[in-house]
Amino acid sequence: MITDIEDFFAHGCGRCARFATADCSARQWADGLKELRRICLAAGLSETVKWGHPCYMHGDRNIAVLGAFRNDCRITFFNAALLKDPEGVLERQGPNTRHPNMIRFLDNARVAEQESVLTSYLREATGYADAGLKPPKDAVDFDLPEEFLDALDADPDLNEAFQALTPGRRRSYAINLNGAKKSETRIARIAKFRGRILSGKGANER
Repeated sequence: MITDIEDFFAHGCGRCARFATADCSARQWADGLKELRRICLAAGLSETVKWGHPCYMHGDRNIAVLGAFRNDCRITFFNAALLKDPEGVLERQGPNTRHPNMIRFLDNARVAEQESVLTSYLREATGYADAGLKPPKDAVDFDLPEEFLDALDADPDLNEAFQALTPGRRRSYAINLNGAKKSETRIARIAKFRGRILSGKGANER
């Protein structure tokens, strides 16, 4: 996966064989992604790379992440359960997504047309970050670390695959990730586990 922000906008995320080719989704949606980037930066957010994608932060809180797929480009909000969504534009990334958390664009030009809505939602999310607010955790029999919840929100394929695992396999990742004392270690383990989760395996399966 890429680690430099400019590489994403020039070549893609680096997760598949289409990286740096004309068929890369990030290149196909380049205009829309550049507009989303501009709007996020204009909202005063800082820019970094997480999970191979542009992630926008306020202080130490993740606010939104950008993504590109074959049929759309999108902005996904973290802690989206807090957002009021007065415009009704938030969608679920899949049937197992916890809350509607993304705004999807099927036309590059629609991003600029939705600038006022995007700015409003970003400001609302930033306000919650300033207040230290987070949505209540869903009832489960194990706790997932914040880094993994953020990764699931940012990566719909990973989220769908993780939710499809048996409870025991999901628990194995919770135990493994919670065993890491440092955030950097948890993030590194998440990247290492991605392929295993997509294959339907538990943390300790080969």
